[in-house]
Amino acid sequence: MSNIITISPVSRIEGHAKITIHLNSKGEVDDARFHVNEFRGFEKFCEGRLLWEMPGLTSRICGICPASHLVTSAKAGDDILAIGIPETAEKLRRMLTLAQWIQSHALSFFHLSSPDFLLGFDADPAVRNIFGLMQLDKDFARRGIRLRKFGQQIIEFLGGRRIHTPWAVAGGVREPFTKEERDTLLEWFPEVKETALLAVDVIKKTHEKFHAEIPSFGNFHSLYVGLVGPKGELEYYGGTLRIMDSAGNIIADSIDPRDYYKHFGEASESWSYLKFPYYKPLGYPKGIYRVGPLARLNICDSIETPLAEKERRMFKLLAPKMESVNNSFYYHYARMIETVFAVEKIEELLHDPTILGTHVRSKAEINRLEGVGFAEAPRGTLFHHYNVDENGVIQKVNMLIATAQNNMAMNRTIKQIAMRFIDGKKITEPILNRVEAGIRCYDPCLSCSTHAAGQMPLEIQMLDSDGYLLDMVKR
Repeated sequence: MSNIITISPVSRIEGHAKITIHLNSKGEVDDARFHVNEFRGFEKFCEGRLLWEMPGLTSRICGICPASHLVTSAKAGDDILAIGIPETAEKLRRMLTLAQWIQSHALSFFHLSSPDFLLGFDADPAVRNIFGLMQLDKDFARRGIRLRKFGQQIIEFLGGRRIHTPWAVAGGVREPFTKEERDTLLEWFPEVKETALLAVDVIKKTHEKFHAEIPSFGNFHSLYVGLVGPKGELEYYGGTLRIMDSAGNIIADSIDPRDYYKHFGEASESWSYLKFPYYKPLGYPKGIYRVGPLARLNICDSIETPLAEKERRMFKLLAPKMESVNNSFYYHYARMIETVFAVEKIEELLHDPTILGTHVRSKAEINRLEGVGFAEAPRGTLFHHYNVDENGVIQKVNMLIATAQNNMAMNRTIKQIAMRFIDGKKITEPILNRVEAGIRCYDPCLSCSTHAAGQMPLEIQMLDSDGYLLDMVKR
């Protein structure tokens, strides 16, 4: 008989999910599935609301990355107004986006993933957490907390509060930035730069420590998608879409992000609320692609800040002959290189006198009935697509979320890890923790990702008093 191993809940991620590992009669892994079992209907219940409300509403999709939804929603509003925003407003939005990267990346690495790296995958789960990490290295844990606080402090100064701020709006931002706030943030340097570089050093040592296991952590061919600037540089707010294959070949470039729906489709499976986006020319499931830090470092030709660019060049040496870095374990490395970049770039922006300008919002009426906003959220490229009537009332919403775009890759990763470590004879907690760690490579944000409207997958089981299955209905 077939057996199913269930990991529920998946720990140290944002949101609710489980993993099932399907074994055949020989105890060999046939399949592994990442089930997202929460549903949130933002796409549907935003219908009927005013365009002007959307940034504040959609920032409440998630408490981990609200600033990314805020900025992307505001950009969709800019598109519908057909308006250019003031230079000061764009630079402040850029700084907010980078602050979101820092606080989210710090949470992912220091709090959620480093317990595995520093304490070991085989450590007692009672201590394999941030508290155990504090016992092992108090200064390291403190630095992680401080780095995240730096990102949150920027968000609070700009938006008035650290989560769910309504600060960015169609046409710009609500309030300007002050000299006092800028000076306070400048005091954080060079501490945050030192911490970011320390994290990069720690993850490099992790590569040496787990060199025998890393090849099984999501090492496969896929496409990579993300934004790049006009010279192919790492981009996070504007730019165009680039698509690269696993051999490092650019297969599509200079795509207008507002045309994302022409290139990417969304498939559904009965066993998860999380959709399965794919690259349309290859179809489903061949059109598997990855977004986020690993993808962004693969597709870009350079990073504009010196310390991060130095690390990017070293990162590219992980792959032979300038091919793409295809192992999902290296998301952690890419994530911390991006943190170095974000710290450097924010320091540069803080020295730019333009950010202290007071003209921060352009105003206009509804000039288009459709608009798309886009930005690079911590976990990958984010799209907000709105249709409105002539009064600005929302008629339809579609959100293509980064975690959803990594869904096929996450499923393939856990299957690869399960096949490497599970033989059906003895299944230990450390083995299952490795499977979970495959998901943590992607730092999924499930609250952001499950918005699909329409017929949702549903399974109802009827059990008797002894727990035996009497009947089951699936939709």
